[in-house]
Amino acid sequence: MSSDPEDIRGWQRLDADTTTSGRIEASDVERLAAMGVKHVVNLALDDHVEALAGEGALLGKRGIAYTHIPVPFDQPGDTHFEQFKQAIAEPGPVHVHCIMNWRVSAFFCRLNRERGMDECAARALMHQQWAPEISNDPRAKVWADFIEQ
Repeated sequence: MSSDPEDIRGWQRLDADTTTSGRIEASDVERLAAMGVKHVVNLALDDHVEALAGEGALLGKRGIAYTHIPVPFDQPGDTHFEQFKQAIAEPGPVHVHCIMNWRVSAFFCRLNRERGMDECAARALMHQQWAPEISNDPRAKVWADFIEQ
């Protein structure tokens, strides 16, 4: 198993079987496979300028399962969150990404709180990538509300 590719945007290891990041590139597929990743979950939209075209097919060629849950940045919802929980319950190791690791970090913050993690610890983990409650991005309020649910 190779080491964590920390040059991938927003790379973060949450535990032995869970990693997250921002966008991945075609060259990252081989690196994820070498790490033993069995499943990739993508929360970004396909039409984003930095989205990896044909991501599912590229991963499939390496034997990596792929789940795409397109979460509009201005409208994350409970349905997306439920799909996310189902997807990461699949056998891992799992890698979850979006474009900046903002969607992903917010989803894990909410999930970690749901799993019983202390609020401060869950937020501290998310803040390694993004702090929507203090962000200047006008869409951040939607994310702060999403996390609170």
